Amino acid sequence: MDLALLRTFVTVHRAGSFTRAAALLGLSQPAVTSQIRTLERQLGRPLFLRRARGVTPTTIGDELAHRAAPHLDALVEIAETELDEESGVRTLHLAGPPEFTSLRALPALAPLITQGLALRSSFSADTDETLDGLAAGHHDLAIVTARPRGGLLTATPLCDEEHVLVAAPRWAGRLGPGTLRRNGPVVLEQLPVVEVHESLPLVSRYWAAVFDSRPAAAGAVIAPDLRAVLECTAAGAGLAVLPRYLCEGALERGEVVALLDPPVPPLRTYFLAARAGTLALPHLARAHEWLLRAAADW
Repeated sequence: MDLALLRTFVTVHRAGSFTRAAALLGLSQPAVTSQIRTLERQLGRPLFLRRARGVTPTTIGDELAHRAAPHLDALVEIAETELDEESGVRTLHLAGPPEFTSLRALPALAPLITQGLALRSSFSADTDETLDGLAAGHHDLAIVTARPRGGLLTATPLCDEEHVLVAAPRWAGRLGPGTLRRNGPVVLEQLPVVEVHESLPLVSRYWAAVFDSRPAAAGAVIAPDLRAVLECTAAGAGLAVLPRYLCEGALERGEVVALLDPPVPPLRTYFLAARAGTLALPHLARAHEWLLRAAADW
């Protein structure tokens, strides 16, 4: 059986779409469709059911993917290993949210550099995009905020991230803690909002968990990096919801203050994901275990 056909098949299976698979493979969509049809003719069985949005694997398609994908990944690993051995290092491609990956994951992995590991990182706050890249083989490990579905990717809980509602001290002094406890959402709507996206993902999650409601305000400042959100908040631009690890130093220095201290603070779980079977590779297993041990102190 043609390995190129199998590679295209596995990519479609992982991507869930001919169009997305074509982009990942650098092929045209008609070429991908033609290759899948050729493979289906060779096997005499349909591998995918065409849907309005993408494709769904048949039972035979799922079985073939589970049997073929690990071997194809191993072949890619052999090719990459030969390149790595020329320089005496093994390369780990890690993907994840820019702030968490920069401030937590990469520093935690730094000691492995002296053990012959090279690091390559890719940043994205979009979990679906990151998982697509992992499934397509662009990344070896991925830090994501949702557990992947299906059997081609595995995920282990890494750590929980506590979210804190913060603002500059002058805003907190103007509001007053008693007023906040009695009329939290109404009072807080007086403040501008600093967020990473127009949809206010962090503020909305906080409002739902603490107030059982939705925020009424729009974002006054939108910056797609939590470090920029922290700096704007400390400068007095408005309120923000930030991970405690990110704003802990600013809280200790008094640059921002926590507006509320809910009995059960909102949490977000990070998962460490990999393609099924790849943790049998020593350098990936070592990095995976290293991150899990480091996360125990996060």
